[in-house]
Amino acid sequence: MTQPASNPPLSNVQLELLKLYATGVSDETLLELKKTMAKFFLDRMRQSADKIWEEKGYTDAQIQEID
Repeated sequence: MTQPASNPPLSNVQLELLKLYATGVSDETLLELKKTMAKFFLDRMRQSADKIWEEKGYTDAQIQEID
């Protein structure tokens, strides 16, 4: 007989979001929160891409050649 898959523990982000949802927020607040999180992760990805760009020594001209 196989064991049922155990659920992994919640991440720190999941725990914090559960705390927030437990208090109840308006749809407007939820939308604002989603936008804030999206901007946060977009900024982090841009920083990571910029770092790689600099490490590789890419130039705008090289990227134009790819297009």
